[in-house]
Amino acid sequence: MSGRGRFITFEGTEGVGKSTQLQQAAATLRSAGIVVVVTREPGGTPMAEAIRELLLAPRAEAVNETTELLLMFAARAQHLHTLILPALAAGQWVLCDRFTDATFAYQGGGRGVSTDRIEQLETLVQGDMRPDHVILLDAPVEVGMARARKRGELDRFEQEAIAFFERIRAVYLDRASKSPAQYRVINAVQPLDSVTEQVTLLLREIISEAMTD
Repeated sequence: MSGRGRFITFEGTEGVGKSTQLQQAAATLRSAGIVVVVTREPGGTPMAEAIRELLLAPRAEAVNETTELLLMFAARAQHLHTLILPALAAGQWVLCDRFTDATFAYQGGGRGVSTDRIEQLETLVQGDMRPDHVILLDAPVEVGMARARKRGELDRFEQEAIAFFERIRAVYLDRASKSPAQYRVINAVQPLDSVTEQVTLLLREIISEAMTD
């Protein structure tokens, strides 16, 4: 395969298994001879990771919603222009744990930031650049949060109320329903092997499409 690489993002609320599926997906692509970059948001570069620490650390000071939104896009701008776009231009495939869908879900649905405001920053930072494919791992909030709590200490976002994550999930599902060609929703309540099998089948479809381009 030659030309521009593919940009595939993994989305979902807490505890749906994104990190696990991301690593499995990378192995599947590498077995097909594809050079893969695995990254995450917020983060992905040293500067963006420093912003991630600011965003996720629990703190007594209330974080203004605009501050949070701008920090998210500041990290994204650095990540996108320093890592993602150069990798894609070199023909590498990029797998990313969250991207701008997460901003629409968390800051939009969760915090109540207007879609218009998010879209303005999306255009400023990304231009017309969007993921080629979005894999949305979906599970009821109670299931995901129970899994998240087993991982250890919760970060600032994970400490939010259940209603916060219900709003997030609703936005994710709404966005997926409006763009079925770009999004694939996978039931993350299934056994791990079943989820992995579905993600692998989807990736094989994407590889097949890329080979015919």
